[in-house]
Amino acid sequence: MADQVQYYGTGRRKAAIARVFLRPGTGEWKVNGKKFEEHFVTEQQRVSAKRTLAVAELAASFDVVTTVTGGGVAAQADAVKMGVARALLVFNPELRKTLKTEGLLTRDARVKERKKYGQKGARKRFQFSKR
Repeated sequence: MADQVQYYGTGRRKAAIARVFLRPGTGEWKVNGKKFEEHFVTEQQRVSAKRTLAVAELAASFDVVTTVTGGGVAAQADAVKMGVARALLVFNPELRKTLKTEGLLTRDARVKERKKYGQKGARKRFQFSKR
């Protein structure tokens, strides 16, 4: 069997991790073996996930196969966006400037702050009583 041409990229956002494979094709998307519209229900999530290919103007030239774990659906969409951007860099390093100016290669490092001991949450304290 001949090796299939594909480009790989990993995207992360909060607790979500996306493994993205770009394969030359017609623009079909699969997420965890399901159709794209079944996994990403809202329009905002769909636009976010497809933004990278739209910016690079390559939406119709690649089939996208992704495996996404962890986090919520919105974070997964952003993780897919970053994974597609990194996979596009493997395909064509000249796209770096275009993707960088759009902010698609920057890892969003904001994560949930941990709960501290002696407190109710990350910032909230237990109720204080003078008497």
